[in-house]
Amino acid sequence: MTTTFAVVGIHGYGAHHLAELERMRADGVGEVVAVADPRGRDGAPHLPAGTPVHPDLAALLADVVPDVVVIATPIHTHLPLATQALQAGAAVLLEKPTTASLAEFDQLVEVAAEAGRPVQVGFQSFGSAALDRIEEYVRAGAIGEVTGIGGLGLWRRTRSYYNRSRWAGRRHLDGVDVVDGVVTNPLAHAVATALRIDGSTRAEDVAEVEVDLFRVNEIEADDTSAVRLRTRRGTPIALGLTLATESEGQVAPTVTVRGSAGELELSYTEDVLTITSAAGEHTEKLGRTGLLRNLADHLTTGAPLLAALADTGGFMRVLEAVRTAPDPHQVDARYFTRHGAGEEEYRVLHGVDSWCQKVATELDTFTALGAPWTR
Repeated sequence: MTTTFAVVGIHGYGAHHLAELERMRADGVGEVVAVADPRGRDGAPHLPAGTPVHPDLAALLADVVPDVVVIATPIHTHLPLATQALQAGAAVLLEKPTTASLAEFDQLVEVAAEAGRPVQVGFQSFGSAALDRIEEYVRAGAIGEVTGIGGLGLWRRTRSYYNRSRWAGRRHLDGVDVVDGVVTNPLAHAVATALRIDGSTRAEDVAEVEVDLFRVNEIEADDTSAVRLRTRRGTPIALGLTLATESEGQVAPTVTVRGSAGELELSYTEDVLTITSAAGEHTEKLGRTGLLRNLADHLTTGAPLLAALADTGGFMRVLEAVRTAPDPHQVDARYFTRHGAGEEEYRVLHGVDSWCQKVATELDTFTALGAPWTR
């Protein structure tokens, strides 16, 4: 059976969804029947010829109700658009972060339950076979007792990244929450993956959250932050995340399960797992199941969702802590350097890579560890 899809927002990350749906169409399991984007079809190479293009979701749903609506739009539009799709009778693939607040998340859970339709959230790492492999190693005692989980994200963003849209790098826009920072958007997968590995995906699974938010760039939101939390299971988790890395190129972010007798390091964008224990060190390259295919499988065979709406509640507890925290502290200019010019300008925070590593290793915040820009 072929599952029908509509995509809302076909530029930006929506283009990746269209590319995957192109492959699914070739396999006979998915078909794009309509898209919506106020910018039209220009610059969407994977859009099938002849696909109707609508200016917005309301116009699309007036013409056709597909099996699945894929929503790849600004964060603050997630709740209203997902609500429209669910109430029309469609299932939803919703890009992360799920919503712009915990209250909106709770509202969306209610809407989905009333509509009786599934919602999958775009945490692609939840489809990685490495997650089950980690669980097997932990259960077998390969690294002894788990002592904590650390996350490390060292990325870089130029001025063009923040200038790409009105909502980029904003905490609020036109009186509504946006919460577009390093913790909640570009490196949100690190947070969500750490919680998934711990088996603490629901909102009630997170006992404590502390955020340590900073900004190097001229934005509202955080671009360099530490998150420290403890789950109901008692697991300490800490992540050091930055968009102002000293490293050249895109460094693959990692989540590391630390144990009394070793560690498991997952490069979650590459599905590469490195096991270090008394038996030595070895690396495994594992595969992943795509979330669009999994959602189609769920609708046709009842297969469990990999990134179900309720299983992003733990992440939403972290987003809520970011949303309600004081505005990120602007780092003093003596602690960073500017490189490039114009749209290609980027900023590098001195020593940030080692401080992020300290957060992930010692499971504490930048401020508690004494990073110089926090004083």
